Amino acid sequence: MNNFGVFGRREKIKLTDYINSYYPFTFKNNVQISFESLANHSSGLPRLPDNLKPKNPMNPYKDYGKKEIKLYLTNSLKIESKPQTTYAYSNLGAGLLGYTLGLSQEMNFQDLLQKKVFDKYKMKNSFTSSQNLKDNLIKGLNKNGEVVSNWDFDVLFGAGGVLSTTEDLATFAKAQFNAKNSALALTRKPTFTVNDKMKMGLGWHILKSDNDKEIFRHNGGTGGYSSSMAISVDEKTAVIILSNVSGINDKVDALCFELLKQTIKE
Repeated sequence: MNNFGVFGRREKIKLTDYINSYYPFTFKNNVQISFESLANHSSGLPRLPDNLKPKNPMNPYKDYGKKEIKLYLTNSLKIESKPQTTYAYSNLGAGLLGYTLGLSQEMNFQDLLQKKVFDKYKMKNSFTSSQNLKDNLIKGLNKNGEVVSNWDFDVLFGAGGVLSTTEDLATFAKAQFNAKNSALALTRKPTFTVNDKMKMGLGWHILKSDNDKEIFRHNGGTGGYSSSMAISVDEKTAVIILSNVSGINDKVDALCFELLKQTIKE
């Protein structure tokens, strides 16, 4: 159970494999970065690359492409803590993980996500771009109620590029309850212990409820949007909250946990 179940390559990727072999250049100081450390945020990478200098701060990831990530990895790569010793959430790490998974399959991560997740689980209203969605996309607002720009992603798409609906995410949550789905089960397997209250799976934050049941959660925030999702596989219960207001993740998370708490059997 040490292979990348959701995005396995033809000759499968091991979690302990380094991403370096998928790049035709050497990382600064010959730093080696494993797939697992990116997935559980123990890579030591900073939250953002230091050469992320957006032309438009309201759409910060749009212009960060292949040229920029190469320059960062070869000239500016910085490891802030010894890998696999400290948890530090990294948008750079999540984006780099997605980008590398795409390279491993010789396609971009957006197409890989469409093929391996959206199509597989029949998530027909999940998208990798806000383009051409027209009135189907609810406009995002800031905390003052003002409409703000959608964020567009290039190589760091894995940091937060998905657009979806509660219905599609509920479908994905239900797939987690399928005991025969070994690929999704792998993502929920603990790979790093943060402290006595939280562990990390592959992307999932793993917490304990008041009655000692495991809760798998993740949240997100981009321009104009806040989201939170928490599931209990034991109880086959999930809570998904999507808001078109940015900067309110603390409130959305608190509501998500409270609703899940109310639904989990004591």
